Amino acid sequence: MRRGWSVWTLALRRVRGGIGRVVTLWRRSIQFRVVSSTLVLSATVMILLGVIVVGQVQGGLLDAKVAGATAQAQGGFQVARTQAQTLATETTRSTPQSGPAGGSDVKDWLTSLVDQLASGGKGQYDVAVLSPITADGLPMNNAGYGPRSSGNVLADLSVPRELRTEIRNRSGAAYQFTEIVREADGGDRSSTPGVVVGAELPDPAGGRYQLFYFFPFTPEEKTLGLVRGTLATAGVFLVLLLVAIAALVTRQVVTPVRMAARIAERLAAGRLEERMRPTGEDDLARLGSSFNKMASTLQNKIRQLEDLSRMQRRFVSDVSHELRTPLTTVRMAADLLYEARDRFDPAVSRSAELLQTQLDRFEALLSDLLEISRFDAGAAVLDAESIDLRDLVARVVDAAEPLAERRGGRIVVRDPGRPCVAQADPRRIDRVLRNLVVNAVEHGEGRDVVVHVGVNDNAVAVTVRDYGVGLKPGESSLVFNRFWRADPARARTTGGTGLGLSIALEDAHLHGGWLQAWGEPGGGSQFRLTLPRVAGGELVRAPLPLEPPDSRANRGLNLAGTPYRRSTRRDEPPSAGPGSEGPKTAPGGGSAAERLGPASYNKTYKSKEGGGR
Repeated sequence: MRRGWSVWTLALRRVRGGIGRVVTLWRRSIQFRVVSSTLVLSATVMILLGVIVVGQVQGGLLDAKVAGATAQAQGGFQVARTQAQTLATETTRSTPQSGPAGGSDVKDWLTSLVDQLASGGKGQYDVAVLSPITADGLPMNNAGYGPRSSGNVLADLSVPRELRTEIRNRSGAAYQFTEIVREADGGDRSSTPGVVVGAELPDPAGGRYQLFYFFPFTPEEKTLGLVRGTLATAGVFLVLLLVAIAALVTRQVVTPVRMAARIAERLAAGRLEERMRPTGEDDLARLGSSFNKMASTLQNKIRQLEDLSRMQRRFVSDVSHELRTPLTTVRMAADLLYEARDRFDPAVSRSAELLQTQLDRFEALLSDLLEISRFDAGAAVLDAESIDLRDLVARVVDAAEPLAERRGGRIVVRDPGRPCVAQADPRRIDRVLRNLVVNAVEHGEGRDVVVHVGVNDNAVAVTVRDYGVGLKPGESSLVFNRFWRADPARARTTGGTGLGLSIALEDAHLHGGWLQAWGEPGGGSQFRLTLPRVAGGELVRAPLPLEPPDSRANRGLNLAGTPYRRSTRRDEPPSAGPGSEGPKTAPGGGSAAERLGPASYNKTYKSKEGGGR
């Protein structure tokens, strides 16, 4: 039983595999679809055409058979009538006192009549004589003779009862389709479809008898079989010919398309010198020529862009390096002025402080430009090692704590309570986290900044949440552009260069990770850094959500910060209430630490003035 089940399972799997391969081939190959469709449609048309033709031929053969059988039978019926009348007249003349012929004479006459009528139709028809039937359908046998037939036909079984009743009630002949039953020498019986034509006639003795002609359909069946075979053979060859023509035609069309697809894939892979080889002057040849012109134009444009990009990268790199020397000299002079600022008058002293600050920003900008040029040139190298993101977050938060104190807020850290180890470059990840935390403090407007660390089986993530001005719709993708600022009039109080998030995004991509942003106007923003735990791993799902749980959408609030209410009119949008404004504190009331609960945080950094806002 188990062996039979395993064989059945194996066969089912092979059938499913074959169906799957056919479905895959159907989806991927235009030629296979066209050839398969041609095969199915042409086979269907040929079958319908064959059914119609065979039906018409069969109807024509039946009509011709019935007409010929009726004409042949009518001639025999006329012969039988003539002979019966002649025999009755001769018998009356020769023996006028004795009357009509006796019963034995009628029997002999019927036997000779059957032999005479059947002698001209050997193999084409047979003749039989039966006694008339009464109104109840029973044989009369008033003359005392039984059925007579030629060709071993069992007339009483071959003639339908309805036909015998019909010819009894009418003077002419009638026909009906039937099964002609014959008895062989060994007693076996066989049946053949055919048509029987009969009529009820007078015999020489003044009685009645029923004469039948049996015409088998054997010649017509042979003819119909020949027609079916011819149509089937012609149909198969025609379908195969149509399939071959469809395959040839589609191959002529599909081959250039497949060549164009292969050339396009090679062009996409960077092999810009690849071209098609068009032949002829038809539409496909013009398509190939146009494709080659397009490829040449793209190649020239790409080379121009590559040269321009190479020149730009070299220019940025050269300028950054060349500015190092004068910047060093200016830095030395600025340091001397800054150290001696106490001996200057207030205006000069303030100028020395501003010069020192702007030189710091200038140096940072040069460093960022050099880093960007490395990314653009593809020269950035990843020095990965196993690190715990909780340690990096702690160091970054310690460094940003003084800035948070000056802004009047605090930085809250939340981790899962277990190691968050990943293979990453500590220097680059430290730079990404420092940029995110400092930006959150700068744009948080004195409110709390929440740093959340998460881990799952394949990835680690860090989210940095602030409750400041937030981001407008569409700005979450613009924040990573170089030198982009949501408000151009807003001052960079911390000396940012405008390249921090761009470099952070490149660092994340270098690790094969994600750096994403979310924000809402007046509700703050959240940045999420997701890294694979193993270098070169593929990210599928982040451990932490990009949109925080305390967003307006997750709390059922509208843009004004008030709950949605059901409108009385179907076309009226939910109202935020007149004059309502966004919350002045962190959404949800209270600080982030109060809303999430103090037990949820492993470490809280507060300002020296006592924390809070």
